[in-house]
Amino acid sequence: MENHLYIQYLRRITIIVSVVVMSLFSCKDKNENLVAFAYDPESVPTMITTSASQLISDSGVTRYKLVADLWLVYDKAKEPYSFFPQGLYLERFTPDFEIEATVEADTAWYYTTKNLWKLKKNVHVENMKGEQFDSEELFWDEKNGKVFSEAYIEIKSGLTELKGYGFESNQSMTDYRIFRPHDGKLPFSETAPADSLQSDSLEVEEADSLERMN
Repeated sequence: MENHLYIQYLRRITIIVSVVVMSLFSCKDKNENLVAFAYDPESVPTMITTSASQLISDSGVTRYKLVADLWLVYDKAKEPYSFFPQGLYLERFTPDFEIEATVEADTAWYYTTKNLWKLKKNVHVENMKGEQFDSEELFWDEKNGKVFSEAYIEIKSGLTELKGYGFESNQSMTDYRIFRPHDGKLPFSETAPADSLQSDSLEVEEADSLERMN
């Protein structure tokens, strides 16, 4: 009887040891298959939004409508920003909720602390007067209320076309200038044009003529 009990005891010990050994090997295998993950706030977004369409307020007043297929937010980065890798469409409103300007670009970044937009590739802007601006790169500084670029830009308003490098404007795109004009097309008029675009156009044409003479 004692031998029988002793044999049962040995069997129980053997089973317990076997279970412990199998558990240890199992944990070891699992640990070997684990991949260490280091979170990089500069390259890993904290928020991903698809098919975004959002109204954005400033001081309680709706000022923008943003539409994007993909919106990535990196608010834990050293310099927090939003990234729109698949393009962006933006409308800016006046306080009376009229569309002041529309903006389109193939790629866009918005730097939160600087209140700065960086727009790249096929950038197209249209103001409330119907004037169109096309460039491959444009910066919109909301904090200082201006739009600028060092890239080539074309401006169209009816039959008037302005082209050149280097651009600066107010953020409603109604008061602007090209720093290095290059070509352009102006409608013939015997009287001095009254609107601001044509006045600016004549100044650009004169500057362009002086550059060619030099």
